[in-house]
Amino acid sequence: MAIGESILLAVGDVGPCRSDPAAMFAGVRGALARADLCFGQLETAVTDRGVRSPHAKLAMRTPPQAAAAIAATGFDVMSFAGNHCLDWGDEGFADTLTHMAEAKVKLVGAGANIEAARAPVLAACGEAKIAFLAYSSILPEHYWAERDRPGCAPMRAHTRYEMIEPDQPGTPPHIITEPHGDDLAALMRDVTAAKRSADIVALSMHWGLHMTPVVIADYQKQVARAAIDAGADIVLGHHPHILKGVEFYRGAAIVYSMGNFAIEQPQAFDPAIVQAPSFKHLLSLHPDRQPSSLYLLPEDTRKSMIVEMRIRGRRIDSVSALPVWIDDRSTPHTLTADAPHFSDVADYLRDISARAGFATTCAIEGDRVVLSA
Repeated sequence: MAIGESILLAVGDVGPCRSDPAAMFAGVRGALARADLCFGQLETAVTDRGVRSPHAKLAMRTPPQAAAAIAATGFDVMSFAGNHCLDWGDEGFADTLTHMAEAKVKLVGAGANIEAARAPVLAACGEAKIAFLAYSSILPEHYWAERDRPGCAPMRAHTRYEMIEPDQPGTPPHIITEPHGDDLAALMRDVTAAKRSADIVALSMHWGLHMTPVVIADYQKQVARAAIDAGADIVLGHHPHILKGVEFYRGAAIVYSMGNFAIEQPQAFDPAIVQAPSFKHLLSLHPDRQPSSLYLLPEDTRKSMIVEMRIRGRRIDSVSALPVWIDDRSTPHTLTADAPHFSDVADYLRDISARAGFATTCAIEGDRVVLSA
């Protein structure tokens, strides 16, 4: 690493739920330890209490001891803005804030009220000051914070359907999504304000179409570009559980989805989920999948990455993907260039970016995929 250079690493969904949560990070701990600052998405409540929300399709939680394991892995800041933050009610939500604070991992995007949920987390990365902001577009009823209600920071979107051939009944419509105007205006104000107190603004977004390859919803592009116009330096996406393409806009990277990272299979949280219509629908999006007895999700969900941002002169100088493969036990492993699955991940990232219409270059340099416009 060059003199004056620092490294910010970011990953997708994290949610261990096992007797030894630290074991889930064994294959990536060394890579994450290189970071001056490490960011991830906390997908689950950290609690052993609470009442299951009636709005939760899959109520996810991990025992309190997972907080220490996450911290020991190297995570400094995590987003808790997501569609599982209130799965176990206000009690489980409050426990999460407490347990992660005790482990000295800063949470962003969620809080006791909307003001707290929208507040940035400031952290040093070498000589640079980073402001993190986090929002969720995937929102079960009442999961977003309000003036007098806990929850996450919302970035809602509207959906409408436009008939492509109105004179042909039954023809599939074009699906159009648009950002919620007030939410987008608030997000842009937050970004602009954060930029005044930091060198770099990193925007975390829980959004997109889960398990659906390639497709980026209209609202995602609009939100990402508006955020960059307002001063954001990078957009880090998660929720789809698979990798999505990378786009560059005005020199800033938009990573639409970093995929799964260290998260259990759905049946670890609720064995009955495998019979739920919503879960069966997810699997139907990948009809050619070949599940193992332990790993039920589609093969694409095994492909993951660590996003590496090299910072020089207090700005992001380069963005790379460090390929990761998730094994049958849902444990992520970093890959060297000569590893069997390295090219699977690198080629997949290149392909989905191109198919999404992004003119992004993916150049392999050593054990990383360097991303550029």
